[in-house]
Amino acid sequence: MAEESQGWLARLRSGLAKSADRVGGAISDVFTKRKLDQAALDELEEILIRGDLGVATAARLTTALAKGRFDKEVTDGEVREALADEIAALLAPVAKPLVVDGGPRPFVLLVCGVNGSGKTTTIGKLAAQYKAQGKSVLLAAGDTFRAAAIEQLQVWGERTDCPVIARAQGADPAGLAFDAVRDARDQGHDIVIIDTAGRLQNKKDLMAELEKVVRVIKKQDATAPHACLLVMDATIGQNAHAQVEAFKDAVEVTGLVMTKLDGSAKGGVVVALAEKFGLPVHAVGVGEGIDDLKPFEARSFARSLMGLDG
Repeated sequence: MAEESQGWLARLRSGLAKSADRVGGAISDVFTKRKLDQAALDELEEILIRGDLGVATAARLTTALAKGRFDKEVTDGEVREALADEIAALLAPVAKPLVVDGGPRPFVLLVCGVNGSGKTTTIGKLAAQYKAQGKSVLLAAGDTFRAAAIEQLQVWGERTDCPVIARAQGADPAGLAFDAVRDARDQGHDIVIIDTAGRLQNKKDLMAELEKVVRVIKKQDATAPHACLLVMDATIGQNAHAQVEAFKDAVEVTGLVMTKLDGSAKGGVVVALAEKFGLPVHAVGVGEGIDDLKPFEARSFARSLMGLDG
């Protein structure tokens, strides 16, 4: 187990290397034995903003760093260590695994996100994890607008040995969600994971559709959906804020999953989202492999972001 944990930490650090170069590397360039004066703090704030940590977060972090250190000489290592501690403290309240045990049965998990965010792949990885825990999982191909999304979920169903409920392309997604919850209950499944369409081009249509899906699910179970995950691609940086706002307007988003951290220099946006929305970050993905989605850990993420060992 310890080896597996070390392997994941190495993958996380490697995955966040681009983000660490952008933030931690820039800090090293500025702080080679230098006084932490106002000019240095302004430069640091600019680095953090460029690293997608957001204006409010950057101001908060530099203010915290200056306490007790202002006008004193600091090294880049001291700055990165101190920032990692501050970021870990900021992230700790949102680092919460998604708990399905002891909840309703079937546990209805609605998954949202724009096309290309890694939504369907995330569903497949979650299904694999739940299956490994001995749970019975039904998958619902609710993104009925894209034939590729239906086929992709069916492939994941075969790969994870989970049944998939699907309809022809263009079928009513709300009707499919209704059937999925009913079938999951009738067939005794522990969890039903419902994919949804992710077209943000016309926000009004998307919202109306998601609202209808939720309304129809509630006809089967008034307490459902029991969780609504928003899957986001870390490479989009600050655009993530607008995505969270858009989906929060349509459904009650209960938590986030960040994907593609390994391809992004914008991993700092996770910190900005934590500061702004306070939504739980349940998991992060740093690769395409079935095991490359893991619970979000504040300290290891913060240290990796600053280019520090776990």
